[in-house]
Amino acid sequence: MEELTPQSCLETLLNAYSHQYDITRGVTAEGCSFPAMAHFFLRDEHYLVRRDKQFYATEQHDYTYFYTADHLDAGEARALADLTLKTGLSQIRPHKEHMSSYVTLVILAGTVDPEAKKLLKRTRFHKNFRLSLHGWMEYHIAAMECSTRTFFSNPAGRGARKTLEANFAPK
Repeated sequence: MEELTPQSCLETLLNAYSHQYDITRGVTAEGCSFPAMAHFFLRDEHYLVRRDKQFYATEQHDYTYFYTADHLDAGEARALADLTLKTGLSQIRPHKEHMSSYVTLVILAGTVDPEAKKLLKRTRFHKNFRLSLHGWMEYHIAAMECSTRTFFSNPAGRGARKTLEANFAPK
């Protein structure tokens, strides 16, 4: 089994995400630097008889932040989770056609402290906008410990964890 580094994993993962997401490299948010960020946008419109008679429309967003580290401790994990949640929330613009937004943090680390794993697995956040009339948002976290090829996530981040597993799990 070959040795994986966080940087090599990031390039593989960005290639997988690039099929459906817009990738931006070298993102800085509140003084913290992320090697990449991915944004997904979907708008679905339904019409009544003709296109000019729009019945309803929905919009979905996904803001994914990628972070790499040689070692992740609990303090850094908490700071990352708080920062990405705050930055992601600032990008969401709820309105009557907004259905959902996801803010996702994907961490690729050489090693991860057990306390950091526990903290990331327990982190949860869900917010409704105007009693869900203007949509809702959910916070996802998925991480991979590159040295052992172990994967973990918070309950909402199962989809992001499955993407990590699909790309890096031993075959």
